[in-house]
Amino acid sequence: MSLTLDSKEVIDRRLWPDVAVTPDRPIRALVARRLVRRALKTLPLRVTTADGRQFGAGGPNDPSLHLVRPDAFYQRLGAGGLIGFGESFMAGDWVADDVVGVLTVLARRLEKLVPPLLQRFRGLAVHARPGADRNTVDGARENIHRHYDLSNELFSLFLDPTMTYSSALFDANRPYDEQDLAEAQQRKADRLLDIAGVRAGSRVVEIGTGWGELAIRAAARGAQVTTTTISHEQAQLARQRIADAGYADRVDVREQDYRDVTGEYDALISVEMIEAVGSDYWPEYFQTIERLLAPGGRAALQAITMPHDRMLASAHTYTWILKYIFPGGQIPSVTAVTEHSQRAGLRVSTRFAFGADYAETLRRWRARFEECADEVDRLGFDSIFRKMWSLYLAYSEAGFRSGYLDVVGFELTKPGSR
Repeated sequence: MSLTLDSKEVIDRRLWPDVAVTPDRPIRALVARRLVRRALKTLPLRVTTADGRQFGAGGPNDPSLHLVRPDAFYQRLGAGGLIGFGESFMAGDWVADDVVGVLTVLARRLEKLVPPLLQRFRGLAVHARPGADRNTVDGARENIHRHYDLSNELFSLFLDPTMTYSSALFDANRPYDEQDLAEAQQRKADRLLDIAGVRAGSRVVEIGTGWGELAIRAAARGAQVTTTTISHEQAQLARQRIADAGYADRVDVREQDYRDVTGEYDALISVEMIEAVGSDYWPEYFQTIERLLAPGGRAALQAITMPHDRMLASAHTYTWILKYIFPGGQIPSVTAVTEHSQRAGLRVSTRFAFGADYAETLRRWRARFEECADEVDRLGFDSIFRKMWSLYLAYSEAGFRSGYLDVVGFELTKPGSR
């Protein structure tokens, strides 16, 4: 069953039920309209409408958001908050030439967009996380399946040849436009392997295989690698890539939950895995790291982070990203990583942040994804999916450009000696 909107776009209600139908919440829509008008008095942002109206404090060089269907926009925003804001973009209620610019402005002022008095009633306006999204062993497998098992071909369209789906680490002494993304991804992998002390003869375990690039580079150093994933699609392609690289005898790819991994290892690597674990399971995640490391062993973690107060404030909030992109996810803070590591008996030896590099990584992914619209269509994904994915990449890039998000590499050490 489909619904045709004013823009002539057809939205499949079976796939996108909350995008195809505009909610009817007139009181909330009125509140949303007033909040938007209030916020725009101080934001460096312009809003235009189809009838030529323009409002906002932004000047001609500031980002501009165009309301295609203002009434539908405010209805969705009033009914769903930031979820409704994202669904409104998917439905075509608003557009922007510079989506990242618009979202960066909003991310920088996120805490001040709602008046303090109304923030007291935040719990009545936001949606709670569904219990079904909790990362139990079965729940985690389903959550991972909904994102990482979409299609290996889809990810290959916008990732670089290393098939690395995490932030690259660029050379700080050279301009971004002079650097290759694949080389920056390999630099990141090598930095993490160095932190964990991976060398010839090392016993290495990786939590979160991805598509195998880090395992390949560890094996190239002469290490014996065990790598785990609960994504069937990733495991299949990782095995093929590892075999093609000539390291099938040094890398064991397991379709196994991290909680079920056994053995003792000199080094552990986990790249942007903690965000998929869920805060309820962070204690078990770090206890698993401690259990798998031999005395004196080292772990290298790469994690997206957010300020601790914002992490606490949003811990139980259901967001657009959780609904459509990463069900069950939770971004930690540096404080959370440090405290959970220490409680598990691990020491945070060093850490380094490179959030600006993630913004650049996401910019390149989004540009490539949007250039491949026809190929995405041929894979069976519709225009609403493409809008959703473009917004996800832009939303993430804006988070790093605004400083609301960061990405941090951690070295964790287990007491003892090898």
